[in-house]
Amino acid sequence: MNNNNSAEDLANRYLAVWNEPDADARRQAVEELWTEDGVHLLEPPEEIVKRATEIGVTATLEARGHAELFTRVTRAYDEFVAPGQYEFVRHGDAAVLRDLVKLRWAMVPAGGGETLAIGIDLIHLGPDGRIVSDYQFVEA
Repeated sequence: MNNNNSAEDLANRYLAVWNEPDADARRQAVEELWTEDGVHLLEPPEEIVKRATEIGVTATLEARGHAELFTRVTRAYDEFVAPGQYEFVRHGDAAVLRDLVKLRWAMVPAGGGETLAIGIDLIHLGPDGRIVSDYQFVEA
């Protein structure tokens, strides 16, 4: 990837998959966005990190491959978007540096109102332009 227009397009398609109501379209979008062995790594909520630290392990939530990625996206959709409460939207411009895209997003009430969460994804792309790895951090 070599320009911000491509980064903006990726950002739009990436966020659209998290808001997609049709399961078949969501599955197809996952397959189009990620490589077959692509991975999504999520910095878990603080309570999970704390508990993991207490038992002497690290905590990173990981979804690898299309089936797990579809499940990850679907769980987020079912929990936050499907009930009509929230939607995921862009939070600023996407930026690209060679094969790395930085994307900021927000989870906002569907009917307007105060932002519930803000996050950043650092997305590494393969030669075919699909996601090889996606590191997600929830900032607020």
